[in-house]
Amino acid sequence: MRFEKGHKAATRRHIIDVASKCMRRDGISAAGIAGIMGEAGLTKGAFSPHFESKDALVREALASALSDQQHRLDEDQRRGVALEGAIRRYLNRAHLKDPAGGCPSAALLPEIARQPLSTRQDYEKALRSYVSSLAALLPEADSAASRRRATTIFGLMVGTLQFARAVPDTVQAEQILEGGVEAALQLARAPSP
Repeated sequence: MRFEKGHKAATRRHIIDVASKCMRRDGISAAGIAGIMGEAGLTKGAFSPHFESKDALVREALASALSDQQHRLDEDQRRGVALEGAIRRYLNRAHLKDPAGGCPSAALLPEIARQPLSTRQDYEKALRSYVSSLAALLPEADSAASRRRATTIFGLMVGTLQFARAVPDTVQAEQILEGGVEAALQLARAPSP
C-alpha cells in the first residue's frame, strides 16, 4: 500500500503528540508502547518504523511538550503579557485540571530525573531556554541574578502546581495556586542581593 508524501512524518508527529499527552497524564513508566499506539489508533507493530526504542520516544515526546510550553510563553511575551500574567497562565484551574496538556516539569519531574543522561541534557537545555524567557519579564532581565531568580520562580510554580494537584479539595487546591502566585510575585519584586 502506498501512502501520500509526508504520511510517515505526519504519523510520527501524531505518535509523539499522543505519547506526550499519555506520559504527562499517566507517567513515563506507566505509559506503555501498546497503550500509546492504541490511543494513536495504530498497532504496536507500527512503532518500530518510527522509533528505535521507548527511550527515543520519551526524548521526543518530552522535547515536544517543552517546545509547546516555550512557544506559549514566547507568544505571551509577544502579546505584551507581563510577569504576573505569565505566572497566572501557569498557576490556574485549567492547568491544574489538565496534566496531559500542561507542563511536563509539573507532571514528570521525578521521572525525568531517572531518564538517561541524553534525555536529562535535552531537558536541561529546554529548561534554560524557558527560564531565559521568564527572566526577560523580570527587572534587570539580562543579569545572572535575574536568571537565578527566574529559575527559582519556575521551581516555585512547578512545586505549587504539583502540590495543588495532590489535594482533592478544589477550594484548597485553588488557594494553593493563589498562594503560589503571590509567592512568585513577591520573589520577583524582592530587591536583588
